Amino acid sequence: MRVFTAALATETNTFSPIAVDKRAFEASLYARPGEHPATPTLCTAPITVGREVCAREGWTLIEGSASWADPAGLVARATYEELRDEILEQLRAALPVDAVVMGLHGAMVAQGYDDCEGDLLARVREIVGPDVLVCAELDPHSHLTRKRVTAADFLVAFKEFPHTDFVDRARDLWAIAVRTLKGEIKPVMSVFDPRMIDVFPTSRQPMRGFVDQLYALEKSEPNLLSLSVIHGFMAGDVPEMGTKIIALTDDREDLGDTLAERLGRELFAKRGTFMVPQVNEAEAVEQAMAATSGPVVIADVWDNPGGGTAGDATVILADLIRRGISDVAVGTIWDPIAVQICFAAGEDAEIPLRFGAKSAPHTGNPIDRLVRVNRLVRDAQMRFGDSYAPFGDAAWISFDGIDVILNSTRAQSFDPSLFSALGIDPKSRKILLIKSTNHFYDSFSKIAFEIIYCAAGKPYPNKPAETAYRKAPRNIWPIVEDPWGA
Repeated sequence: MRVFTAALATETNTFSPIAVDKRAFEASLYARPGEHPATPTLCTAPITVGREVCAREGWTLIEGSASWADPAGLVARATYEELRDEILEQLRAALPVDAVVMGLHGAMVAQGYDDCEGDLLARVREIVGPDVLVCAELDPHSHLTRKRVTAADFLVAFKEFPHTDFVDRARDLWAIAVRTLKGEIKPVMSVFDPRMIDVFPTSRQPMRGFVDQLYALEKSEPNLLSLSVIHGFMAGDVPEMGTKIIALTDDREDLGDTLAERLGRELFAKRGTFMVPQVNEAEAVEQAMAATSGPVVIADVWDNPGGGTAGDATVILADLIRRGISDVAVGTIWDPIAVQICFAAGEDAEIPLRFGAKSAPHTGNPIDRLVRVNRLVRDAQMRFGDSYAPFGDAAWISFDGIDVILNSTRAQSFDPSLFSALGIDPKSRKILLIKSTNHFYDSFSKIAFEIIYCAAGKPYPNKPAETAYRKAPRNIWPIVEDPWGA
C-alpha cells in the first residue's frame, strides 16, 4: 500500500484583528516533506502515527508538508493557496496512492475561502478519484460542512477538551483506515445537526459523562466504528458554523443516523449547562486573595490565543496592580515589541517599559512600569501533552512583587512548564494568571490549590446571541431560543 499524508491547520477567529500570513505558520510549524519532528503538534498527529502504522504494516508512507499556525484572524489568500497547492503538488507527484490521510483543524478561514478544509479535501478527491480512501482528523472546535463530508470517506475528531487525546484519535483514524484498505470494513458517515453552538469542556459534567458514553458505545455497539462531536467554533463567522454529531459505522447508515440524532438531541437538551461558571476580574482577584494556600490559578478564559485573540489583555493584571497584590506570576502577555526592548537591554537591566493591551479595544490599557529584566530565552517552548508548543522569544520581567512573562509568538497557557522555561517555579507563587479557556486544566490542575475561571473585558465574541454575525446560520440556539420551532 502507498499512503500519502500531510497537514494544514489553523483555527480562524474571523473577528480577530490579527491577520495570518506564511510567517505565522513558520513561527509555529512549517515542515517540508520528511522534516516533521518525532512529536506531533495538535493537528499533525496523523503524520507521526502514520510512520508507526506504515512501518508495522510494511506500507509506503509518502509525507507531504505539515503547516500549523497558532489561532488568529483571517489567513491571507495567497498564503492559504500557496500552502494548499504545495500539498496538492506533492500528492500529484506521489500518485498512484491507495489512501490520503490528512491532519486538519477544521476552522481555517482565508480571504475568499469560508471553508478551507472543504476546498482542500475536494481538490484532493478530484486528484485521486472516487476509489481512493480519503480521511482526516479534525479538532472538535471546527465547522463540519457538506463539502468536506462529501469529499472524505470518513472524519474523526478529538473527543476531549482539553485536547489531551489528539494522538489517540489519530490512532483511531489510522486503525479505521487500515481495516478499510484491507477490505475488512466499509465506513459510512452519518451526520446530525442539533442546531446549537456551545462550549463543551470535558473536564466537568455534563460533558464528561457524555463523552464517556461515546467511548462506551464505541466498545459495545456492533458495527459502530467511531463517534465524534464537532463542538463548533463560535468565533468563526461562516455559513455552516455550529455543533454537529458524526457517527461512523461499518456500512450501517441506519444505525449511524439513529445514534447521531439521539446523541445530538441529548446535547441540545443540556444546552447552556456545559461551560464552567465564570466571574469578573474583581471577583476573581477577591477570591484568589481569600485562598488559604496556593498556587491559585486565575484563567483569563476569553483572552485566549488558542481562540484567536492576541493574548495581550491587561484587565486582570491591572486590578492586581491596583490592589498592591504581590507573589503573582503572569504567563503570558504577548508583546513582541516589548520583548525586543528587553533583549536589547539585556538580563539584569532595569528599564521603563510599556507592555500589553495593544491589539484591540476592550482589552484594558498598556502597563507602564520600571521593570527588571530577569531572564531572556530564545525560541521558548512549553509542554502540551505529548507535544511542545512554541511561544517564541520570551522575557521574564518583574516589578512590585509581580513576575510577567512576555512572549513574541502567541500561544495559550497549556502547561506550567511555560513558567519553568523562563526560570520561574510556578508552585512557589500564590497566584498564577494564565490565558486559556480550558486546555490548561489537565496540567495546571495537578499543581493548583484552586482554579478560578474569569471573564474579563471583551477580546473574544463569546455570546453568540449578541455577536454581530454576517454569515453564520440564524436558526441555531442561542441565536434563537427554539430552533426546532416547537
